[in-house]
Amino acid sequence: MKIGIIQQSCVADMEANKQKLARNIADVAQKGAQLVVLQELHNSLYFCQVENVDNCNLAESIPGPSTEFYSQLAKQYGIVLVTSLFERRSAGLYHNTAVVFDTDGSIAGKYRKMHIPDDPAYYEKFYFTPGDLGFQPIQTSLGLLGVQVCWDQWYPEGARLMALAGAEILIYPTAIGYESSDTPEEQERQREAWTTVQRGHAVANGLPVVTVNRVGLEPDPSGQTNGIQFWGSSFVAGPQGELLYRAPKDKEENAVVEVDMHRSEQVRRWWPFLRDRRIDAFSGLTSRFLDD
Repeated sequence: MKIGIIQQSCVADMEANKQKLARNIADVAQKGAQLVVLQELHNSLYFCQVENVDNCNLAESIPGPSTEFYSQLAKQYGIVLVTSLFERRSAGLYHNTAVVFDTDGSIAGKYRKMHIPDDPAYYEKFYFTPGDLGFQPIQTSLGLLGVQVCWDQWYPEGARLMALAGAEILIYPTAIGYESSDTPEEQERQREAWTTVQRGHAVANGLPVVTVNRVGLEPDPSGQTNGIQFWGSSFVAGPQGELLYRAPKDKEENAVVEVDMHRSEQVRRWWPFLRDRRIDAFSGLTSRFLDD
């Protein structure tokens, strides 16, 4: 499968972001991409740096104007397209939602972000209700896609449940970057940890992983911090965690990466982790913490 990844910076003008994405989607599609993955909340700036109810005006219903826009692009180029939208479900009820379009432009399915962070400059709990659709792969004409979103990528449980439900590839639209007060050494440790944990999901489940991050500096509207320097580094890893491609950390990039989707079968034969799991001994995983 040829996978197109689009790592780009965003501006305050949503229409400008969408038109830029349309051009980049056309670029990777013309280079042969069959599956195209976009970054988290790609229509706008990462508005969660502040808690402001007016930012809820950015949310849209699904289906809605943005799904119509991306549906047409998927159909025009005959691609499976993974998008990331701010979903308005009802007044005061919003989700961080990945929407997947099939090659005919239809909505193949959606995933609502399950793990919602609440950290300085990442005030997502203010905006997003935790997902209620579970860890269910989305069936497309290219196969079963295990789509999650950003903070989900740190949790092995979600990746495992997607794999157990038949996902053939793990996909993570992302928005993550540096805190300016951290030392350069600490910043690199964080970026490498982010890459390593997801490569671990590939190894543990014998599946390719695709992660697409934002890039560029987005100022903090409140002025309380120096903003977020998104670290890019979008990547594709094979089922043994091997890096097939990694984008730069400091510039926009379109790339098309070819992944052997049959390789997972052989890797799982060599390393049959699913066969040897001690499911009879895992009941503690449903506890918050195992007290003495």
